[in-house]
Amino acid sequence: MSKAIAKQRTIANEITLKGVGLHTGAEVTMTFKAADENHGFKFKRVDLEGEPVIAADASLVTNTQRGTNLEKNGVSIQTTEHVLAACVGLEIDNLLIELNASEPPIMDGSSKFFVEALEKAGVTEQDAEREEYVVKDVITYIDEESGSEIILMPSEEYQVTTMVDFGTKVLGTQNASIKHLSEFKDEISDSRTFSFLHEIEMLLEHGLIKGGDLNNAIVYVDKELSEATMDKLRVAFNKEHIAVKPNGILDNLTLHHPNEAARHKLLDVIGDLALVGTRIRGKIIANKPGHYVNTQFAKKLQKIVKAERRNYVPDVNLHATPVKDINQIMEMLPHRPPFLLVDKILELTDTKVIGIKNVTMNEPFFVGHFPGAPVMPGVLQIEAMAQTGGILVLSTVPDPENYLTYLLKIDNVRYKQQVVPGDTLIFKLDLMAPIRRGICQMQGRAYANGRLVSEAEIMAQIVKVKNN
Repeated sequence: MSKAIAKQRTIANEITLKGVGLHTGAEVTMTFKAADENHGFKFKRVDLEGEPVIAADASLVTNTQRGTNLEKNGVSIQTTEHVLAACVGLEIDNLLIELNASEPPIMDGSSKFFVEALEKAGVTEQDAEREEYVVKDVITYIDEESGSEIILMPSEEYQVTTMVDFGTKVLGTQNASIKHLSEFKDEISDSRTFSFLHEIEMLLEHGLIKGGDLNNAIVYVDKELSEATMDKLRVAFNKEHIAVKPNGILDNLTLHHPNEAARHKLLDVIGDLALVGTRIRGKIIANKPGHYVNTQFAKKLQKIVKAERRNYVPDVNLHATPVKDINQIMEMLPHRPPFLLVDKILELTDTKVIGIKNVTMNEPFFVGHFPGAPVMPGVLQIEAMAQTGGILVLSTVPDPENYLTYLLKIDNVRYKQQVVPGDTLIFKLDLMAPIRRGICQMQGRAYANGRLVSEAEIMAQIVKVKNN
């Protein structure tokens, strides 16, 4: 049974949080702001000149040593995973996250406070449909050195299972799972980050975790505590007394869940896989996950998604009653034969359009292109795409017959296969950004015989014809 198509979501009002960065110890102000459809998650550094924006994109991951860090043009964002996990957990699609420092505030080391803030801001539905990557085949990534493995398999909805084995008596083996994203808030979001004592000592020596204290990180004691180490910890955490609880963690903190470590690893997986850039309909099984293996898998999956979307042939019924037939098309477009290059519109929404052209030997361009070997010129394939996209942008005005459509820019044009007489071309154009002032940015693709034949990014504008 097919799942109902969901709408994209953002927040209704902006909201601000303040805290310190875990590794920098710097005071941080972070503001969540609503974003347009198809915007995705992006971070803005308002403390830097030009206020550069960095997308939550797996291809921008540069370091995963102590969290997932992104970098673009020398500008970095550190420790992105807890914020992104909160966004995905609340099924938000579009959000601008403004920061006046390089990393979000650590808060209590979980996603809990981000979830609470976003809920307080209010989640609102948008008009555009949410795109999901529906998993049809098993996809895996294995890190031979660590033995970490991530498996993604088909499922009716996004599910995640994490299995962790730290090889220590104090923590041992733990598992955590969610079967529905709706479980994230109550079951996962309050699970805090954690470290082992030997890691804390190393980080302190290197001047890291300046924002750490016993309230935002669980510290598992996996070695004997010397008096010298106790003194260092008292200074580092600004505590007069430091002790180890019977369950092997430093005091002043009570576990929210017996398997809180595994739940936090699940939180990290969700946050890191947000970098793929699309919702996932499938089940993740992560064995010994970590930021490195998570983001390597995200990069692999992102490439697979992009390749499949480029080569995906729209599932349309060529014999169905069209949304617009040739006469209705001519009522909207000013083009006429022999330069009208779209025959039917099969689908039309606010964000996409699908049209077709039946290519016959009667096309005038075949006379000279080429005698004895007829091939449809690539530029005319792009023109046909643009005409189909013209229907999309003209459908936003009440009197399309009074407008002309002009191409402004064409980028990233690729030709994959020849188009010859007898082919039926299917054109699919998707908005890359909301239409503003009659300007439309579209990703266009043309298909024939079950294959992608050409693609391009097209910018066009409709201009009203002046009345004489």
